Amino acid sequence: MSEKKSDTPMLDELESGPWPSFVTGIKRLAEKNAIASGLLGQLEHSYQTKKGFWKGGTVGVFGYGGGVIPRFTELKDENDKPLFPDAAEFHTLRVQPPAGMHYDTKTLRQFADIWEQYGSGLIAFHGQSGDIMFQGITSANLQPAWEAINAMGFDLGGAGPALRTSMSCVGAARCEMSCFDEAKALRTVINSNLDDMHRPSLPYKFKFKFSGCPNDCVNSIQRSDMATIGTWRDNIQVNEALARDYLNTHGMKKLVNDVIRKCPTQAITLASKEDIQSGSSISSVAVDDENVLQIENHDCVRCMHCLNVMPGALLPGKDKGVTILAGGKGVLKIGATMGTVIIPFMKLETEEDFEKLQELSRNVLDFFAENALEHERTGEMIERIGLVNFIEGIGVEISPEMIAHPRSNPYVRMDEWDEEVEKWQQRASA
Repeated sequence: MSEKKSDTPMLDELESGPWPSFVTGIKRLAEKNAIASGLLGQLEHSYQTKKGFWKGGTVGVFGYGGGVIPRFTELKDENDKPLFPDAAEFHTLRVQPPAGMHYDTKTLRQFADIWEQYGSGLIAFHGQSGDIMFQGITSANLQPAWEAINAMGFDLGGAGPALRTSMSCVGAARCEMSCFDEAKALRTVINSNLDDMHRPSLPYKFKFKFSGCPNDCVNSIQRSDMATIGTWRDNIQVNEALARDYLNTHGMKKLVNDVIRKCPTQAITLASKEDIQSGSSISSVAVDDENVLQIENHDCVRCMHCLNVMPGALLPGKDKGVTILAGGKGVLKIGATMGTVIIPFMKLETEEDFEKLQELSRNVLDFFAENALEHERTGEMIERIGLVNFIEGIGVEISPEMIAHPRSNPYVRMDEWDEEVEKWQQRASA
């Protein structure tokens, strides 16, 4: 190595607690990697001074306008030379992961070998946008490292004012809650819009995320400009054998306290067999020989709590599809915002359905590119221009279902709407 191992008393403190520390991992890499060793020195200096000493710049790989986060050290000695020369350049390479984050051990070992050869050895799975973050590499090694990763079949992710790398949950591959093919939806949308990822030309960053059910395991509602979330519009499915197993294992008290009383809309009740209610919107399942668990599906808000507490006994309905929201993001100009519903429900099964999803995603991206201000996210643009203008701009018909609580608005009629319109038209023309 070109520099001596730095004394790191403040970093050492981070290893003293009961939990695993990132410092231990960097120290292990530093034993055979100069970049990691230099990083320890710079980190220790930052902890002592309570300041960060990285600055940006311009660096990339051939054929791409983004995907690399440049970092150069600002720590210099009196001769303007880097205080920790091995960490003078510490760029990050962003790489698109497989949809659903599926890897085999061979792939992971190849990643590790490539990055130990060319970079610091530090890899983060995954960034907030879903990227595989290959952290710490010099400008000279960036191109050969990328060529080795690209030869494995992986593509560069997004950075800067561009479409960012997308995320989808593991979904249909392993989860019984999945309501659509998350991996196919991700690849359909991202593969069709790669130019906006590789050649940044948007006002600011834009993120897609895909969650298979309302559990939203990839945090799409809060952290993506367009969120596609699996849902259903019929009754919750029930399995009597598993419902009885749950009661036998946990007891009636837990069923009442952890399932029934925690339903936010009180849609779940426990009735005796003599008091069973009937109706097309009611799901019923016997938990023992005397009691029946009933769910009024019209009142269900898809919070997923009962399905999570009683796995298998309660499952999403059969008429599955997706809800699409726009405008979620973290804190920026107007604070954190959650996504707003722009498509209450759409099927996502046939090729035609996926084409509609792609068309919608393209319309949203185009509208954002043309109407957002510099350094403005989609949610802030919607806040500025108004939701109605955004909905009309992307070619979506306005629906009362987009309102958070449609039944609390006395001026919105969902039943016999066309007949009511005709009556008003007749009165107006009289």
